[in-house]
Formats: sequence, C-alpha cells, structure tokens
Amino acid sequence: MIVLGIESSCDETAVAIVKDKKDVLSSIVATQIDVHKEFGGVVPEVASRIHVENISICIEKALQEAGLTMAEIDAVAVTKGPGLIGCLHVGVQAAKTLAFAYHKPLVPVHHLAGHIYANELVVDLKYPVLALIVSGGNSELVYMKDEHSFEILGETQDDAIGEAYDKVARVLGLGYPGGPKIDKLAKEGKPVYTLPQPKTEGRYDFSFSGLKSGVLQFVKRMERNGQTFEMADLAASFQETALNEIFSRVERVLDDYPEIRHFVVGGGVSANSRLREKVEALQDKYPAVEFTVPPMYCCTDNASMIAIAGQIAYEAGRRADAGLTADCSWEIE
Repeated sequence: MIVLGIESSCDETAVAIVKDKKDVLSSIVATQIDVHKEFGGVVPEVASRIHVENISICIEKALQEAGLTMAEIDAVAVTKGPGLIGCLHVGVQAAKTLAFAYHKPLVPVHHLAGHIYANELVVDLKYPVLALIVSGGNSELVYMKDEHSFEILGETQDDAIGEAYDKVARVLGLGYPGGPKIDKLAKEGKPVYTLPQPKTEGRYDFSFSGLKSGVLQFVKRMERNGQTFEMADLAASFQETALNEIFSRVERVLDDYPEIRHFVVGGGVSANSRLREKVEALQDKYPAVEFTVPPMYCCTDNASMIAIAGQIAYEAGRRADAGLTADCSWEIE
C-alpha cells in the first residue's frame, strides 16, 4: 500500500510517500526555523502563510522524488490535530483537494500517533507499548495495549519539555530553537547547581514551569549578588533535572505495568543526546522490555510518520469525507 502523508501542524511543511509502513519513497520537509528564530519562537500567523506558500511545492517534489503520480497513490493521510489551527487547516485543505480530485480515500491522523508509529520505520512494535512523547508542544506517557488503543497515563500540567528548553535558552541568551543549543552546551558542563524539583498531583504527570522559573531566579540571584556562574554547568543542571522528571515517571509506569513489552520515544526532544543515554541505561534495569528511539531524521515533525499512521488507520477502517476539518485540541483516541 502506498500512502501520501501531509503534516503542517506547526512550523514544518512536510509531504512524504511511504510504501507498506516501512519503505520511505520520498520525504520533503520545508522548515521555517530561520524565519521564527528572529522572533524567539513560532508565530502562528506567519507559519500559516508560509505553509500556504510551500504546500503545493512540497507535494509536487514528493511525487517527483518517489517517481509516482497521484494515480499510483492508494490513500491520502493528513494531520488533523493537535497543533496550530491555521497551520493545520492548510494541510487539511490540501489533503482534501488531492483526495477528492483524484478519488482517493482520505484518512485523518492524530499528530501524537504519528510520532509513536514513526518507530515502525526501524522496528515492529510489540504490544503492550509504553510511548513517551516529548516535543515543543507535548509531553505525554501513552499506554497502548494494542495497535489501535491509546491511554494517556501522564501528561504535562503546564509547559511541554520542549517549550521549557526554549524558554530556558531564551533566559540564557542562546536563541531559538533552544533544545539543540542547551543539549550541546550541557555536554561541556556538569549538573552541579540545585534547581527546583517539580511537584505534580498525578503519579505519572510532569511539570516544567517551576523548573523554568527556577533557572530564571537563579540567574537573577547571581546577578543581584554580583556572583558568576558557569553557563555550561547551568545548562547541564537544567537538562538533568528536566530529564529526571521524565524518567522517574517512566520507571514508575514500567514498575506498575509489568506486562509492557516495548518502550518507544517520539517527538523532537527524542533527538536529545542525554535523553538517548538515559533510554540506554533503562535497558539494563528492565531486560524484559525492548527499548526503541527513532532515527534522527524522523524525530522532528515529518510526513513519513503521518503516512505510516495513515495506513494503520486506513486498515482499521477510518475514513474522512468533505466535512473533515482541523482540530487544534483533538484528543488521541
């Protein structure tokens, strides 16, 4: 089965064509990072307009790279949500146009499901699965007893972890996007500074807002007292505290759900080198569980993961009609 996927939930316009969930025939990603870094973050209205400019070009390039025509496409999959509403609408309208112009099935896809299924590019998921989604807009622990069920066990109560990275990077004057910059700087330092330990009500929930504020207060306190600090050590301290918040919850779930066979990670923050080290460390503690982190090229938003999720949804009988619209707060089902 050959699926054309479209992703436009935030600041990447992406189109990909994937065969049988494994063979990526083409993957086109038009990123907007250079535009939004001037503002220190994504500006939704600007992102939407750039999607409009890029979407047709990306579709054309994806077909050319795959050496296919729309006649050879079996289905069109598109991110319905969650995400920035104006950005989502661009992808949804493009997908609807293609599907109805060429008489192809239209399949709506949840963005988080796409991040989970991206792991199918390198491994067959073994259920029950525990998925950790970590990105600029999401931080969730999702339990999947089978391929089509999603239960959110834990989620952030405030900022997503990627958002916290961006805000701390702004405090440190590192620029946008903050995740790669803090990860690189943290390698030069040690986690020697004590920062606030986030507090949550739910056993598996996360919180990063207090940690972000703790970094800001630390910097202001040092400046007020005329003291200096090592930027690399502060970056390392923040990163270690944030990731400990994540992995303490991961271990709680693995302890409480011994039936879990596979742990996977998805989302842009899964490219973080220290996070990957922590996943490797878990393998020794939980030998009965298989651990998978997706390859770097499909960690950030892309359309290959949407095409894969689209085939899985298609095989489950999910279809959309001309009434399909974007849903910026769509709950994973």
